[in-house]
Amino acid sequence: MKPRLAENEKDSPIIVGLDIGTTKICVTVGRRSGANKIELLGVGKAESSGVNRGVVANIQRTVSSIRDAVSIAESQSNVDIKVVNVGIAGQHIKSIQHRGILTKRDYDEVTRIDVEQLISDMYKLVLPPGEEIIHVLPQEFTIDNEPGIKEPIGMAGRRVEANFHIISGRVTDINNIKRCVDNSDLEISSLVLEPLASSEAVLDDEEKTAGVVLVDIGGGTTDVAIFHEGIIRHTAVIPLGGNIVTEDIKQGCSVLRNQAEQLKVRYGSALADENKDNEVICVPGIRGREAKEISVKNLAYIIQARMEEIIEHVYYEIKSSGYEDKLIAGIVITGGGAQLKHLVQLVEYITGIGCRIGYPNEYLAKTEMLNRQALEELKSPMYATSIGLLIKGVQAVEEAEATEQAVEVSRKSGKVKEIAEEKNKKESWFSKLLSDFIKDDAGIDDDTFIGRK
Repeated sequence: MKPRLAENEKDSPIIVGLDIGTTKICVTVGRRSGANKIELLGVGKAESSGVNRGVVANIQRTVSSIRDAVSIAESQSNVDIKVVNVGIAGQHIKSIQHRGILTKRDYDEVTRIDVEQLISDMYKLVLPPGEEIIHVLPQEFTIDNEPGIKEPIGMAGRRVEANFHIISGRVTDINNIKRCVDNSDLEISSLVLEPLASSEAVLDDEEKTAGVVLVDIGGGTTDVAIFHEGIIRHTAVIPLGGNIVTEDIKQGCSVLRNQAEQLKVRYGSALADENKDNEVICVPGIRGREAKEISVKNLAYIIQARMEEIIEHVYYEIKSSGYEDKLIAGIVITGGGAQLKHLVQLVEYITGIGCRIGYPNEYLAKTEMLNRQALEELKSPMYATSIGLLIKGVQAVEEAEATEQAVEVSRKSGKVKEIAEEKNKKESWFSKLLSDFIKDDAGIDDDTFIGRK
């Protein structure tokens, strides 16, 4: 479900996304716009030095980076940022499948409140010590033994069952993120699993229905989300990302870390055979030492070896999910690592599944608040999670409004029912009184009145 068209865009709520990544911390400010798009009002980006593989390792450094990013976003958007939607990832993330049942008193229609009750019950599940539920995602519903229902609201039935995809994380890591946000004088509106946010920015409903794998290659982790028939079926977080490729280049080529990062970004390739044997890069020496020559093909061999390992992990998750043969839309790669040259060819070679790069520009509206260069930069795959957090924030606001309306309707209908019952009581009392009056006036006893001779 993508954000709906607001009746008045200026009155639509302003949403803020906070992406706490391993390489960067990004704050995006926006609101829903026409034609199912997001209007960006401001973006703030700061280097992340306190996060390791998606997990907070240094609270003070992380808080400092968050404040820097928030300050930049506030100056661009002229918005006082207080509430944020925060992305969460890390190798501690787990997912399980569970089934919930709700039995209604009567054969009434299934309401949004019934669905919310089923979801609320899932949050009461007993998990292993030290784990906490982050998301409860409904899959198929079964109403009175009729399976495969995706939209149960409005259907009549008494017994409502549902399959749920439940995502949990380690309490310590979740609390560390909350503490960082609290210490930055911000309030968390919701915690969102990052691959879910990225999927909203780069996938459409047709791909999710056909069957697709989202692979978000970040700095510290690679996130995987598998969709089929419009429903999320499998999620996983692999503790390998772009930073480990940089470390390999640093060790293999004996260069500084910042030089290794530049080599990866400017000359890196995921397929060594696509590079010429005689192409050489000259890297300046340290403090007057001689410059070092590095073969582009050797650089590609180093990158290819690590990318093959990451893709093998992704392929293992695809096979273990049981949906390998149902992925008509193939694989969509996004995140900063998706910018590596020849990565699509390597993924297709290893998995045998079609692949494309996912760009978060489909749901971005034109805006006068950002200059053209900044807007073009945000269309990069590395901002898929940041844009997705805005979309998830918009959806959360709309769902909250829909639930509030459902509660109000339910309250009113309950009141109407009470009035009708009270009216029926009065009418039956009046009928009885009238019947007694007729019998007394005619001098008829009860036996004669009911037909007894």
